[in-house]
Amino acid sequence: MAAPRTPLIPACTGGGESSAIRTVGKMASCGAELQVLVQYLVLRKDLSKAPFSWPAGALVAQACHAATAALHLHRDHPHTAAYLQELGRMRKVVLEAPDETTLKELAETLQQKNIDHMLWFEQPENVATCLALRPYPKEEVSQYLKKFRLFR
Repeated sequence: MAAPRTPLIPACTGGGESSAIRTVGKMASCGAELQVLVQYLVLRKDLSKAPFSWPAGALVAQACHAATAALHLHRDHPHTAAYLQELGRMRKVVLEAPDETTLKELAETLQQKNIDHMLWFEQPENVATCLALRPYPKEEVSQYLKKFRLFR
């Protein structure tokens, strides 16, 4: 079985040429290299520790809720459409935020920079648990996420 490939988009599309996005695995007519699409999630690490002590399954569910909501909210964006073209190619990176304050500060920064995302709140407690970006080329958003390490 071949290893799953990650979603690709031509770098020269500018995010608005859906016909070019269908050109997966080929060079764009402008000659630019293809970009890998990644959906980043930032999950609160403190929820796994006392005094919260949420089980792993509950944390995974929060990440799933945030990822699904971000994909749904931005389903008409060409990057999301390309990302969902081949389900076996989806690439996600789950990072950890130390606490709710840090997660909310990230959401505020992303909003100011016009980076599409979804901050998920667990109800009825109204607790921010996870933030998910819509799929982006890594180069477009990595500067906002570089202080977060992989979730462990």
